[in-house]
Amino acid sequence: MLTIEQISDRLELQQLVTDYVYAIDTRAFDTLDRVFTPDAHIDYTAMGGIAGPYPKIKAWLPDALKHFPAYMHFIGNLSFEINGDVATGQIACFNPMVIPNAAGGTDAMFLGLWYHDRYARTKDGWRIAERVEKKCYDFNMPEWMKKALKLT
Repeated sequence: MLTIEQISDRLELQQLVTDYVYAIDTRAFDTLDRVFTPDAHIDYTAMGGIAGPYPKIKAWLPDALKHFPAYMHFIGNLSFEINGDVATGQIACFNPMVIPNAAGGTDAMFLGLWYHDRYARTKDGWRIAERVEKKCYDFNMPEWMKKALKLT
């Protein structure tokens, strides 16, 4: 049986990963300061992004995502292993994205990935200390994008 503290930790971690997707999807990148530790390491390379310390990733995100008129993250299958003030987690993510096409319109592509996280309890609550994307699939990603991202 879970203790009240264990239930609280799981709910706080669930809210943390939800806060992440809302910050990205609403392009409210400054709110990521309440999601990541200042020294967090983030690796988005599995889906064509970059890896590095949180400040570098935060500065990169607005430019990287400006090319997509719309996108949304759906997360689920949250699994957390909590050990005192540290935890790990795996989160499934379904990420549909609108992309411009050559005809001047838009298409949609779908990305499936896993977030592999490491969390730290701080004086301000739980934060993501490390996030690594693991690719599951992509659907309808244009060839030009795969080549640009070196995913082919």
